[in-house]
Amino acid sequence: MSSRKPFTTKPGAERGAFRPDVIETYSVASESTLLKFLLEVMPQRKRTQVKSLLAHNQIAVNGLPVRQFDAPLVEGDEVKANLTREFKVFYHRRLKIVYEDDHLLVVNKGYGLLSMGNDKVKDGTAYSILKEYLKWQNPRNKIFIVHRLDRDTSGLMIFAKSEEAKERLQHNWNNMVLERKYLAVVEGVPDPEAGEVRSYLAENSRYEVYSTNNPEEGQLAVTRYRTLSRAGGYALMEMELDTGRKNQIRVHLKDLGHPIIGDRRYGAGSSPIHRMALHAQTLRFVHPITRQDMFFTTPVPVSFRKITGGS
Repeated sequence: MSSRKPFTTKPGAERGAFRPDVIETYSVASESTLLKFLLEVMPQRKRTQVKSLLAHNQIAVNGLPVRQFDAPLVEGDEVKANLTREFKVFYHRRLKIVYEDDHLLVVNKGYGLLSMGNDKVKDGTAYSILKEYLKWQNPRNKIFIVHRLDRDTSGLMIFAKSEEAKERLQHNWNNMVLERKYLAVVEGVPDPEAGEVRSYLAENSRYEVYSTNNPEEGQLAVTRYRTLSRAGGYALMEMELDTGRKNQIRVHLKDLGHPIIGDRRYGAGSSPIHRMALHAQTLRFVHPITRQDMFFTTPVPVSFRKITGGS
């Protein structure tokens, strides 16, 4: 008989093991209030137990935690009860989750925030912030970056929760992304006020992107633009991309002779709002898993409106 002791887990080690959340989901069939609805769909639980779930952020309506017992419900609302722990409320000053499902995250990134890390910065990026949030839900969760925005560009970005979703989007980007619109405040007013810029974009040894007419030197880039408003020698412009090249909008607006304010790398001489005024406003794409048409848009940044009178 072997004298070796059977393997056993160290005492107390099992306490740190991840336990999946136990979540019950209910659909609202008619108008009601939250506590009344919960008592109806949870007849096996005492009133004090249900009120305790509410008090400890364990009830969510349409994905958002709610503690108000008389919160109104309408037909079609979805109510979830987390019997394990509170629902996490995501909050970051420069990053807002616009949409989340089992496959994707769509976020509104603030300016000054890196999309992902580099050799000098690893933490405090959009990627690392969202990774920490998903790991709280489940340590096995993963996140994948689908595309990037420059640090000083704000607006909508997609992150994937699975490699499958990421690869489907990236490999079919031009077919699955149906609409991308950006806003920029530029120096001067373009003439004509609407049009198209088409060139081949290449990159030099200093990592600066520039336009060329030589198709063998760069990649084709097409930007369509129109002027929305103007004031004080500045214009608010909307750009729609037919292609998605690095620094495409910044280079094309420089080519027009109307660089983005705050973008000194590409010719700006002024920075009245102390940032580069470029914002990814609208994003429409085909969901890589469900094939649904997904559409998201954000308001014009307040600082853009103040300087140009845009709405």
